[in-house]
Amino acid sequence: MRGLCREGPWMVVLAALVLLLVSSRWEGSKARPVAWGHLGAGRSQRARNVVMVMCDAFDGRLTFYPGNQTVILPFINLMKRYGTVFLSAYTNSPICCPSRAAMWSGLFTHLTESWNNFKGLDPNYTTWMDLMQKHGYRTQKYGKLDYTSGHHSVSNRVEAWTRDVDFLLRQEGRPMVNLTGNKTFVRVMEEDWQNTDKAASWIRKEATNFSQPFVLYLGLNLPHPYPSPSTGENFGSSTFLTSPYWLEKVTYEAIKIPKWPPLSDMHPVDYYSSYTKNCTGKFTRKEIRDIRAFYYAMCAETDAMLGEIISALSDTGLLKRTIVIFTADHGELAMEHQQFYKMSMYEASSHVPLLVMGPNIKAHHHLSNVVSLADIYPTMLDAASMKPPVHRSRMQIYRLMHSLQKQFNKDIARIPIPQNLSGYSLIPLLAEMAEDEVSSRRLHPTWILSEFHGCNANSSTYMLRTDKWKYIAYSDGHSVPPQLFDLSADPDELTNIATTFPEVTYSLDKKLCSIVNYPRISASVHKYNKKQFINWKQSLGQNYSNVIANLRWHQDWLKEPRKYKDAIHRWLQMNTNE
Repeated sequence: MRGLCREGPWMVVLAALVLLLVSSRWEGSKARPVAWGHLGAGRSQRARNVVMVMCDAFDGRLTFYPGNQTVILPFINLMKRYGTVFLSAYTNSPICCPSRAAMWSGLFTHLTESWNNFKGLDPNYTTWMDLMQKHGYRTQKYGKLDYTSGHHSVSNRVEAWTRDVDFLLRQEGRPMVNLTGNKTFVRVMEEDWQNTDKAASWIRKEATNFSQPFVLYLGLNLPHPYPSPSTGENFGSSTFLTSPYWLEKVTYEAIKIPKWPPLSDMHPVDYYSSYTKNCTGKFTRKEIRDIRAFYYAMCAETDAMLGEIISALSDTGLLKRTIVIFTADHGELAMEHQQFYKMSMYEASSHVPLLVMGPNIKAHHHLSNVVSLADIYPTMLDAASMKPPVHRSRMQIYRLMHSLQKQFNKDIARIPIPQNLSGYSLIPLLAEMAEDEVSSRRLHPTWILSEFHGCNANSSTYMLRTDKWKYIAYSDGHSVPPQLFDLSADPDELTNIATTFPEVTYSLDKKLCSIVNYPRISASVHKYNKKQFINWKQSLGQNYSNVIANLRWHQDWLKEPRKYKDAIHRWLQMNTNE
């Protein structure tokens, strides 16, 4: 099973995995795979191994119907069948670094002040993995991390700092597709495959020898779009790249062409986003369908990498005592709302996959509860010391093992969950637990918060997601109109009903203000942006004019450089007493 996708069709491997997991025995009226077990001895009884695969820009709606009809995702489907899938999981900030900062810290974006891709956590910040290591876990990370400050391009940070400037510049290449290789070309995103190989090898060669439980993290770049060097020296990532091998996994007929309103009817922040992402031009239906198809094909390649990790765990016998988590930092608009990329609170951008599979995790379980990536932090700590459920027929065995367990707790103690976290443990929702254990935990509220303060949006944005409502507030709550969507009646978010239902709008805004004083946060971000830009400008000295002209917006900037420099100057002169 080594080298799963290099050795030909990996559906054979999937079939073997399914046979392994389908082997089951009956307990009353419920079937339970033998592979997971309930009463393993020693280490597996005290603490579970945990493996997390986090990809980049994966639309969470693809993990359940009807979105998953467009592309074959066998290993995600495997996790759905033998685990729990969250149908309403969201990013806390729809952009790479701030989203990951929330996941690694368990805190909302405004609490960590992870305002953009340049501003994340301090490198020495204590993450959930640090705590697990402190409490006896062996830990390992591979691939994309991207949650600390100081990374990403100069363009990325300057575009975020200058979003309040009164100008409009295209900051990306026009979204496009690129087909590479032939029907046997599998490893398109080679960097991701190499990191996947490293993680799988670590499982096979090292993790199998541990006397302690382990936690493994694999970060993938896919299905994030690829760089577009054809747009010039300073370019963004607007190319959807795949091979015929992966494109064959996509059902073109099932691809939905999104509806676009006229540009004049767009919400002002949407128009700014669409323009800066170079999406306000004409696109044919074929162009749109191809972009979406290529994106889905990139998701299929991502799924195969997840499969490599599951296969490594299965091959080594570790799967039966390992909790596997699959998620993403944010989604991908893929031309919905006349945009690509993320940086938006629309479902395609903010909705993320979240699937969990492993011992004592409920199988074939679909949860509609709203949850977010900030919940990962307490969930990881809770999973580390999760006890097996108590069945009446096993009560005597459990009591015996409970008494024996005390001597093992010296090695792996229950990891205390910090009380100041924004997130909540998801273990009570997805695990088979004794009732007293569920009642002793903080229950997740019926809402989640997401916020955005970075580039490609000219306003700080705040989303409150509840049962069927999505409320989006902007800036100070007055200068930019809010949005309200009933996702049960309008899943494509085409009709803003904020003025149609003023009582609901008022109620949700009041709730949002009780969670975060968003006008104050917006003002703080405004001051931060201006201060950072001034410091950057001063650091360049005489090189400033040349550097700013040749960022990602260079094709527009160089047409009227004086106009754009003057706009920045006026912005810097405004409210100089701030």
